Amino acid sequence: MDMFEKITIGTLPAARKEFLTFRLGQEEFGIEILKVQEIRSYNVVTRIPNSPNFVKGVINLRGAIVPILDLRMKFNLEQIAYDEFTVVVILNFPGRTIGVIVDAVSDVIGLGETEIQPAPEFSASFSAEYLLGLATVEERMIILVDIEKLMTPEEMLLANDVRQQAEEKHCV
Repeated sequence: MDMFEKITIGTLPAARKEFLTFRLGQEEFGIEILKVQEIRSYNVVTRIPNSPNFVKGVINLRGAIVPILDLRMKFNLEQIAYDEFTVVVILNFPGRTIGVIVDAVSDVIGLGETEIQPAPEFSASFSAEYLLGLATVEERMIILVDIEKLMTPEEMLLANDVRQQAEEKHCV
């Protein structure tokens, strides 16, 4: 009898995904680690006139112009001053790269599909459409963000316009 014949579907481990967790105020969020390109300390960004408030500006990342978004503004959270813990998480969208400003990076956690609960719809003013779901890890509630749905197509076009304006003006 071959050793592979003994393995049944029921004994295969459940698929797990790893998430980078970060803080915005008192809340902890997570994004799929495979979407994270790098984590950088926050430095001054070049502001582009007439860009949306949540687009803080752009940076030059090894020759590429990258729009930088403030997740506190995107999520309508109270604004705070950036400090030594503030970081920019560089993310890879399909065909795009953006950076998001977060208060601090927390951890990397592994979650199986059964550990992720659907995000509830709280009210008409809060949309769960950009959330993958919620997970509880060691009594911590983690809000899992779907970065590919984080920005509407219109907002992605605005971010691309900001990047193009910066490239044309050689601002960065």
